Amino acid sequence: MVRVLVSLGALLTSIETWRVSAAMRGEIPGTEWLFPIVETLHVMALTLVLGSVAMADLRLLGLGSRKVSASRLLEEVLPWTWAAWFAAAVFGTLMFLSKAHIYADNLQFQLKFACMGLAALNMAVFHLGPFKHVERWDSGVPPLAARACGALSLTLWVSVAFLGRWVGFTTT
Repeated sequence: MVRVLVSLGALLTSIETWRVSAAMRGEIPGTEWLFPIVETLHVMALTLVLGSVAMADLRLLGLGSRKVSASRLLEEVLPWTWAAWFAAAVFGTLMFLSKAHIYADNLQFQLKFACMGLAALNMAVFHLGPFKHVERWDSGVPPLAARACGALSLTLWVSVAFLGRWVGFTTT
């Protein structure tokens, strides 16, 4: 069996040759507005992610929606969070395709993804830990572990937004 090793650089170069990548760079006639449109949709989706996450996290911190049970709030908010996250991921991927090398080498871009990974890990810890016993605190003040997960989540998602915006200023 022949093994073919493809370096990351070669993969990124290949991605940048795709027609959709060229369109995202505005190199195909009629696509000059594609990147700004996709970027706007990405920011709008991320705004919905951050807003819905903030609603849930502020409830966990005892700072918002205190009259609504935590489980009910999460049940209502999480579908919006996931739909918005999916849209942000699709639009973000399209933006990445335009300059794959530049984004892949960008520290702020890398940190943004690290924060998203930590947010996913934090979410898993919350759902496998404090949320397993939500019936004990559902309508009251969440335990310290749930509040800590909420604070960390909010911090990480604000960092994702901050770093994402910073990427725009460091990838010319």
